[in-house]
Amino acid sequence: MLIGIDGNEANVEKRVGVGEYSFELLRQLKESRIQNLEFRIYLKRKPQDDFPKESTNWQYRIIGPRKLWTQIGLPFDLYFHKPKPDVFFTPTHYAPRFSPISTVISVMDLSYIHFPEMFKPSDLYQLKNWTGYSVRNAKKILTISRASKDDIIKLHQVLEEKVVVTYPGIKVKSQMSPPKADQPLAEKSKMQSSKVLKEKYKIEGDYILFVGTLQPRKNIVRLIEAFSRIIHPRGVRAVANHLGGGRMDSPEVNYLVIVGKKGWLYGEIFEAPKKFGVEDRVKFLDFVPDEDLPLFYQNALCFVLPSLYEGFGLPVLEAMQYGCPVITSNVSSLPEAGGDAALYVNPLDVEDIKKNLEFIIQSSELRKKLIEKGYKQVKKFSWEKTARETLSVLEDVART
Repeated sequence: MLIGIDGNEANVEKRVGVGEYSFELLRQLKESRIQNLEFRIYLKRKPQDDFPKESTNWQYRIIGPRKLWTQIGLPFDLYFHKPKPDVFFTPTHYAPRFSPISTVISVMDLSYIHFPEMFKPSDLYQLKNWTGYSVRNAKKILTISRASKDDIIKLHQVLEEKVVVTYPGIKVKSQMSPPKADQPLAEKSKMQSSKVLKEKYKIEGDYILFVGTLQPRKNIVRLIEAFSRIIHPRGVRAVANHLGGGRMDSPEVNYLVIVGKKGWLYGEIFEAPKKFGVEDRVKFLDFVPDEDLPLFYQNALCFVLPSLYEGFGLPVLEAMQYGCPVITSNVSSLPEAGGDAALYVNPLDVEDIKKNLEFIIQSSELRKKLIEKGYKQVKKFSWEKTARETLSVLEDVART
């Protein structure tokens, strides 16, 4: 059996979101030990150096033209190059036009339907039209949460059995192992990682962490406003008593650290710190290398993802695996990712975000409890499982 895969989303230097999803699937599929199974990965340009190496059952096919690749170059090759794949998989919304081969697609989320004002008009047009075409013509649709599955079925009026949930996995991003729940990060290691943050990123002391692409859907402006309200906390003890948080230990928060590359419509995000009077307390760090990201999670007081909508929310699990307490939104798929190991907020309510930030900052008992639950939650997700479930769908479609 020959499986064709569009590998372009993974073939980038800095991978986030669908890029990471695509790359991890490729990496795990390469490890498949199933006999008589071959993979052909279709690309616009040569593969990145960290791509799986070619072998007898794993080949790269570079085709052009790069412009209109999905509409022209790829379909042409699928029609005329032999042997043809038995099934074609694209880990994005965009299936090849006029494919002679049964196709499986992945749809991460439908945020562009819920929040069209947060997308550029050209991007919105492309998302609506290409996704609609791809969903109608695909044999199967993979998605990464039950919330997204419900959206796809409702919007596109497809049968429930056509949409399959394959939860994404979580990987350790460096050789540094996360601490066990009953063995906190050693003090020496803590000091070493704090030193790196201080010398390389100019971050010293306690901070709140956000990781994600800078775009309106991530709700960063409200997070910055909430942060501005806790610089000089008031009424914290009353909040903790109301929520049953236990002993108060009141660390001082120096920074809100925002890690993530620029996405789109991010102007208001960069203006927000000055607007709320915290321009010297908010640090924008752009893209952080994989080897450094664990340091940010391990040293943060908490991680906050207050998104208005997420297909899944992998940073929630990333934070948990490194022993970082999590606050996230109570909407879309985020409760599926966080389970009972996170605090949930109304993302539209700045005061609710602020109160939960105060609560988690002030209660060491709560932070410890969330860390312990987080380690258990992370164990439910792995890229090996994602790849295995994806491969099962691809094989079923190829045989029909």
